[in-house]
Amino acid sequence: MHQPARACGIDFGTSNSTAGWLRPDAPTLLALEDGKPTLPSAVFFNADEETTAFGRAALAEYLDGYEGRLMRALKSLLGSSLIDGQTEVHGRALRFRDLLASFIGEIKQRAEAQAGRSFDQAVFGRPVHFVDDDAAADRKAQDTLEEIAHQVGFRDVSFQFEPIGAALHYERSLTREELVLIADIGGGTADFSLVRLSPDRAGSDDRREDLLGNAGIHIGGTDFDRALSLECVMPLLGYRGRMKSGAEIPSSIFFQLATWHTINFAYTRQVWADLQHIYRDATAREELDRLSRLVSRREGHWLALQVEQAKIDLSTAELATLQLDRLAPGLTHTISREDFTRATRSLVDRVGACVGTLLDDAGLRRNQIDSIYFTGGASGVPQLRARIAAELPAARAVEGDLYGSIGAGLAVEAARRYG
Repeated sequence: MHQPARACGIDFGTSNSTAGWLRPDAPTLLALEDGKPTLPSAVFFNADEETTAFGRAALAEYLDGYEGRLMRALKSLLGSSLIDGQTEVHGRALRFRDLLASFIGEIKQRAEAQAGRSFDQAVFGRPVHFVDDDAAADRKAQDTLEEIAHQVGFRDVSFQFEPIGAALHYERSLTREELVLIADIGGGTADFSLVRLSPDRAGSDDRREDLLGNAGIHIGGTDFDRALSLECVMPLLGYRGRMKSGAEIPSSIFFQLATWHTINFAYTRQVWADLQHIYRDATAREELDRLSRLVSRREGHWLALQVEQAKIDLSTAELATLQLDRLAPGLTHTISREDFTRATRSLVDRVGACVGTLLDDAGLRRNQIDSIYFTGGASGVPQLRARIAAELPAARAVEGDLYGSIGAGLAVEAARRYG
């Protein structure tokens, strides 16, 4: 490019977000926090100081022990019934739509500060499916995101599938034509596109003939967190324990604590009253003491962060040890790669089946695919990567920028659409 693009690309992710801007002789991704291109998709409402923090700063304030509300996995609200609801922050009602607007507005403001100019136009990434098997709900999710983007000041807003954004980024590195499976597995979704890419095709405005198929499933890194938490950590708090009657302890609180965007629901007065009732009639007293301590101190996000780190560690190591002293003095818990694989087997199989169906629907033989381009933080999970690769044994595995490929590709698309 001989001059900067007019528009930016926004990758609003479940776990991390980026903003890209195509310009000559400069990095595509803009630094959004501490010189880094990623901004963790987190907001902390600090009750002690009555301030709001975003990204790494939000996580740091929460972990430093400030009173307040931490919100993560904000994108998961899109397509859910929660998006039209509200929560309480600093004693006031906050609509979830306004929560998303505050974060997306922060991305815009930081991107503009780094670029030294305003952005009125943007291409936003979107998963292939915000919602599985519900076209109306999927459309509503995109419409909601578009309304929020306009609300924070973008005049012109358009969308591109996130794996296509990653494909555009990957294509800039190619020296020959390839038939590629783009595997974009982020915090909330696993999205796949079969794309014909080449240096010669990169300059074309119309790439419809090069997109041979796409598919997606609402499974991502936060689902792996939840599965690992339920299988390996929540039993330490009483999950699958027994009441004196022989029935299992009600499980709803454990699912709330294992799911990023519902953790705060475990802190209501009704949940606390239910927990006291369960405690009187349960046999798993030691485990429920830990659960009561966790809930009374509102340490749910702290525990979820320990589980998330164990997931990350188990992607490269055979064992991960959690330091759980906030549940009980000196408590530690070791999880193995085998435990992780067992906890996530059904998720991995569903993602693998999605890839197989995509290939069948596209009418392509497995040996026709030249490479698999992995992007998205959860694509580093070894059992998931192995399952996808097993569908395409002849394909070369390529790892992109796990957190930046989509934002960079969306910047390419933004320059193409808006100049």
